[in-house]
Amino acid sequence: MKNSLLLLLASAGLLATEAAAQAPATRPAAPASGAPTGAPGGASPQAAILPAAPRGNGRISGTVLDATTKQPVEFATVALLPATGEQPLDGAVADDKGRFSLKGLAPGSYRLSVSFIGCGAVVQPVTLAEGKMSVDLGSVALQSQTKQLGEVQVTGERPVVESKPDRLVYNAAQDATNKGGTAADVLRKAPMVSVDPDGNLQLRGSGNVRVLINGKPSAIVANDVAQALKQLPADQIKNVEVITNPSAKYDSEGSAGIINIVLKENNLQGVNGSVGLAAGTRNSNANFNLNARKGKVGFNSALNGWAFYAPGVQAVDRNTYDRAGKLISTLTQRNEGRGGGGGGNLRLGVDYEPAPNHALNLTLNGNLFRNGNNADVSQTFTPGNDRRSNYDRELEQKFRNQNFDLTGSYTRSFGQQSRREWSVLGQHSRNTNRREYDIDQYELYQEHLSPFYQESSLNRARNVETTLQTDYVHPLSDKQTVEVGAKMILRDVYSNYYVDTAGTRGVFGQNASLTNIFDYTQNVTAGYATYATPLGKKYNVRLGGRVERTDIEGNFQGDAGRFTLGYTNALPNVSLTRNLKQQGSTIRASYTRRIQRPSIFFLNPYVNRIDPFNIQRGNPSLNAEFADNYELNWNTFVKGSVINLTGYARITNNAIEAVRTTRDTLVNGVTRQILTGTYGNVARNQTFGLNAFGSVKPLPKWDVSGNVNVSYVYLKSQALQTSNSGLMYSANINSGYKFDKGLSLQFFGMLNSRRIQLQGTSSAWSMYAIGVRKDLFKGKGDLTLNADNPFTKFRRLENNFRTRYFDDPSLVQSDQRNTTNIYQRGVRLAFNYRFGKLENKPKRPSRSIRNDDQKSGDGGQGGN
Repeated sequence: MKNSLLLLLASAGLLATEAAAQAPATRPAAPASGAPTGAPGGASPQAAILPAAPRGNGRISGTVLDATTKQPVEFATVALLPATGEQPLDGAVADDKGRFSLKGLAPGSYRLSVSFIGCGAVVQPVTLAEGKMSVDLGSVALQSQTKQLGEVQVTGERPVVESKPDRLVYNAAQDATNKGGTAADVLRKAPMVSVDPDGNLQLRGSGNVRVLINGKPSAIVANDVAQALKQLPADQIKNVEVITNPSAKYDSEGSAGIINIVLKENNLQGVNGSVGLAAGTRNSNANFNLNARKGKVGFNSALNGWAFYAPGVQAVDRNTYDRAGKLISTLTQRNEGRGGGGGGNLRLGVDYEPAPNHALNLTLNGNLFRNGNNADVSQTFTPGNDRRSNYDRELEQKFRNQNFDLTGSYTRSFGQQSRREWSVLGQHSRNTNRREYDIDQYELYQEHLSPFYQESSLNRARNVETTLQTDYVHPLSDKQTVEVGAKMILRDVYSNYYVDTAGTRGVFGQNASLTNIFDYTQNVTAGYATYATPLGKKYNVRLGGRVERTDIEGNFQGDAGRFTLGYTNALPNVSLTRNLKQQGSTIRASYTRRIQRPSIFFLNPYVNRIDPFNIQRGNPSLNAEFADNYELNWNTFVKGSVINLTGYARITNNAIEAVRTTRDTLVNGVTRQILTGTYGNVARNQTFGLNAFGSVKPLPKWDVSGNVNVSYVYLKSQALQTSNSGLMYSANINSGYKFDKGLSLQFFGMLNSRRIQLQGTSSAWSMYAIGVRKDLFKGKGDLTLNADNPFTKFRRLENNFRTRYFDDPSLVQSDQRNTTNIYQRGVRLAFNYRFGKLENKPKRPSRSIRNDDQKSGDGGQGGN
């Protein structure tokens, strides 16, 4: 392995030096096969074996900087040459901070060649002599070389999945099966992530996941992640970063980790853009991007529009028993629906660099989303053996959402001390949504007559969030770093809801018991500090902690509904990494304590009575939940392949879980058994698991990556006097093959076992996709044909749960099965064309806001 690495480094160094002497090019898109992750790539080296170099105890080190921005040049190539001749004797690749070190060198005179594609190579003499066997070159500055290009041809591509020291990265832009899809299609293929057909997101079996966009929270995902994944086109996603062990600078992190969706943007001079159009049987979209940069000012924009179609069939079957175990009622429902929706997204950004060490950025994201569903519902409710309630319903549902994020940042770096940096950021987000439904109810098989009952409901909700944040990074030495920061988040949530009903006379009247106005404010003030240092030659330690103060005030209409809550928490974070003998191999142990505050998805007290026998509502009295997370990770590179193994444990003592109860309720003189679903801090959740991820390239044109996660979950609730446990697993595979003449083939498949919930289970499910892409117009365009589940029209999902009677005498026990047949077969054709003339622009320093402290909606799965 070591010889192969030296061969690659030497060959890359010679190629880069020769290229710099002739004609500069843009920085590469990705590493070559077999290169360390993040290193510059190109064609596979064909050089001969390196000559044996005399060994000793000499050492040459330094830091590679960009001569203009004074920022580190990540993964620059360093080659050790003899005093005369061009055959490399040794080599290395700079790390992500631009640092490099060559060890075990004999005394003598050498030349050190430092290069990076797009920069001029620097060659300088170095002498190792007795008494001075360690030479620190300090900063080695590379001068960026730019040249106006008529077109850009990328000769190397990033692998579909990369392993980095603190995260796994899924490069969505390299996967042809994503063309014309949505963010849900993309996230299904990310390591350790699963997204079910309803759009519910989980990371290593847990729904407690923080989703960021470009490293920042977004109003797009503030309310309901499942809905948000339908709003973001896959064509706008560059990559997905999966972070299971975030440092203390992240807001309480989310008990399972963070998923950061990185959108496409660039730092290139000139004007460029792209246009795309996709049409399919399940979703269609159109997108346009335009980017421009001249000198110190850059502008980027994106405009997207999309539509989706969602027919489906649902069924509910429920048996209810009294405390003696006698059957007291049955409920049967059948629902055939026709749904769909669409919307648009606009992103505008401008950045300005008044001086090399100063950067200003302003970004606006706006989003509109609409969807609706029309359904015919037939229902039979039978108390004992006496059929009492049979009817048909015509149901119309609508959801409308509009939101925007306005973000500004200032970053100050400090010249030669390139790792020293100060940043100030601010963000204002506003999300407004409107949910409504209308019901016309008829006697069974009497739809042509006037409805004997009508109901209408409307909920208007608003979520406003303002964030101020500052961060400072200070290197104590070339290997020690201190990072400190402070943050304030101001949240204001508003919900106004009511229900109107009408009988046979058609006169609507408002139901006062189901009408209210709810205001909720949550202010969070936090400070953090992290310290990173090596322990000897093999170990690195990171110590960190956050202190957070939370103040909450809620108010229903009238003083009787007012409540306040405040608490302060210390959240430690520690990790220890050992570098193994094999190049690029590490083992890391970590512990973090995390807090999850409930989002508006869980808090909103709006009572959803679309189904009068199955009522849903939020719980404004929820408290934050706390989780202790333990992780042991091993990562290695073997002949160009990546292997990542992680064992983990997650223990949450006051977990927010879905709570369902069935109660005897008197309705119009008849006792009905009505199920109510809400949320509560009611359980202890213990999850123990093992995750394995691998990426391999069996042939130069064929890449394969896969992920397997196995976990055991144990849920216990004293409040509900119930528990549940079981083994869960998930697996996926992603494979691509590149043929000649710009033709490529991509395949993706995944399998999820049943999911364990506090009061039941949800069924296993699977999916697969095939995509074929053809490059056109000398690489400027491409045409992609994708097929999702081509041999399976519907995907059948079941959710089985049991409610129990505990201390409340009005409660009874019910066994319910919810069945959904979701239309999953889809075919779409997508075309993209790229235009413009570009030249290389070094990446500017950047920081981003990350509000990831809230538990978001995951479709009612309870976050198991």
